[in-house]
Amino acid sequence: QVQLVESGGGFVQPGDSLTLSCAASDSDYHAIGWFRQAPGKEREGISCISSNDNTFYIESVKGRFTISRDYAKNTVNLQMNSLKPEDTGVYYCAAEEGFVNYCAVVDFPYKHWGQGTQVTVSS
Repeated sequence: QVQLVESGGGFVQPGDSLTLSCAASDSDYHAIGWFRQAPGKEREGISCISSNDNTFYIESVKGRFTISRDYAKNTVNLQMNSLKPEDTGVYYCAAEEGFVNYCAVVDFPYKHWGQGTQVTVSS
């Protein structure tokens, strides 16, 4: 069973950038999704990368966020630029099992979840 560890969160000002990382304990090409949850709100999926590196972004982050895979490190990164206060929340990565050609940011296919990392965007 794969284990995931998120890192890279922090406190930044609007317009700043952060890069989050999701490190996997094995070398399988899992589809990886990024999700976030603001206080008092439902968790939402924001981006994913499939086993063969097809990517998806929700409209509110498209053009600002970039998801990518570092094969040597068994890690998926989420580069976040032009951050806004509404990007604040706990960010989670999650992995599907098996080989997935196309990914989606709905919760149910993801069987393994990391512990989360806090992102705060405020002036």
